[in-house]
Amino acid sequence: MKRVFLVGYMGAGKTTVGKELAKLAGLSFIDLDYYIEGSYHKAVSQIFAERGEEAFREIERNMLHEVAEFEDVLISTGGGAPCFFDNMEYMNEHGQTVFLDVHPDVLFRRLRVATQQRPILQGKTDEELRIFIIEALEKRAPHYGKARYRFDAGQLESRRQIADSVQQLRNLLSI
Repeated sequence: MKRVFLVGYMGAGKTTVGKELAKLAGLSFIDLDYYIEGSYHKAVSQIFAERGEEAFREIERNMLHEVAEFEDVLISTGGGAPCFFDNMEYMNEHGQTVFLDVHPDVLFRRLRVATQQRPILQGKTDEELRIFIIEALEKRAPHYGKARYRFDAGQLESRRQIADSVQQLRNLLSI
């Protein structure tokens, strides 16, 4: 039985790497945000808007506990999931945890083209986006740092780089 949790900031590559790694390792892939959306039949942004962050984080924790009981699964968490309650400790107790670490400049490049798909980033100038990313990473670093493994996910720009990163992760996790 295997359980792998990928943590990291939005744009770090959790879904991109997670899907490929799960496929090669014979694991089911779960994106926690999509799991929540499927369970509640609403977008995460809609849950946030209707219920507020505190209620969303409770839902997120409950759903994390649910999927952490599954076997042979790779779970891509939302960027904030490790930062609330005892979520990071819980994931460490229930499987292997990997922090996909990406330099803020790389995250800026990746997220700059996705501002319309991510409500929290909409309307930000380039400078505001840079500052937002850096400040968020500073706040979340203590939580992300609790992952068992830290993996540089800065090289995911081509199929070849993704394949190489996935293979490195397979070796790191022995899966």
